[in-house]
Amino acid sequence: MALKVAVQMDHIKSIRIAGDTTFALCLEAQKRGHTLYHYTPDRLSMRDGVVSARVEELSVRDIEGDYYTLGEPVSRDLSEMDVVLLRQDPPFDMNYITTTHMLERIHPMTLVVNDPAWVRNSPEKIFVTEFPDLMPETLITKDPLEIAAFRKEFGDIILKPLYGNGGAGVFHLADGDRNLTSLLEMFGQMFREPFIAQRYLKDVRSGDKRIILIDGEPVGAINRVPSETDSRSNMHVGGRAEKTELTDREREICARIGPSLRERGFILVGIDVIGDYMTEINVTSPTGVREVKRFGGADIAALFWDAVEAKRP
Repeated sequence: MALKVAVQMDHIKSIRIAGDTTFALCLEAQKRGHTLYHYTPDRLSMRDGVVSARVEELSVRDIEGDYYTLGEPVSRDLSEMDVVLLRQDPPFDMNYITTTHMLERIHPMTLVVNDPAWVRNSPEKIFVTEFPDLMPETLITKDPLEIAAFRKEFGDIILKPLYGNGGAGVFHLADGDRNLTSLLEMFGQMFREPFIAQRYLKDVRSGDKRIILIDGEPVGAINRVPSETDSRSNMHVGGRAEKTELTDREREICARIGPSLRERGFILVGIDVIGDYMTEINVTSPTGVREVKRFGGADIAALFWDAVEAKRP
């Protein structure tokens, strides 16, 4: 049965289709005969309990520079949709959280993917702390004395904002680096929330692996290798993608977290693994689907829609 699918995303004109997972999901939905509607979070409204959005019918094509067409904007009750894809990128701020409260009003009769209540209650850098034995030593705080003590214990650390994304604001402070105090001052001016400090994992030089899970089961992975001049492996800041296979340890990690992902209704999840340690569980708008397929892996977009279609009420 053809579905009406609304996609809540950053405007489609801003994406890079070669590596954009939302675009891959849209291509596969269109291939299956589903009707696509596009809207940005600022077009979401709620009046008298009715959640609506000013949507534009969307058609897509895999042609760089000419990859989408939008219809005229029309206000639609989102309960009339079969599926809403919650796909805008973080930052995971109050604006993002507010959209989850609104979309929760229509879920699950309109299937929101991922489940908005659990997205709200599972921030990516906090959710992972439910599995402390699977992750490197981690401190979440805004207390500079605690961070200084953590840094003294481990020497090399990573410091990053708790609700950032895409590698923004991620710093590697090597043992002896004298910038910690000024960096904490800058973070204090930029962020009201606590920060996150983690023991630096030297294995990151060999890559930061993105593993994609559908319904709690691993379906593909890509290794992201940082450039010589950066400690971050994110591809939009210069990381290099390469083909990879799952190790026994990575399969163990996936088996451990799988039941929690399924309990929370997380259909599409991306985890980050460095060496033997998981560093994040990405549930907002995980990426990597196109890269996996490009390197000969599974067609994860197709697996995603198989799962979504099976869950429709």
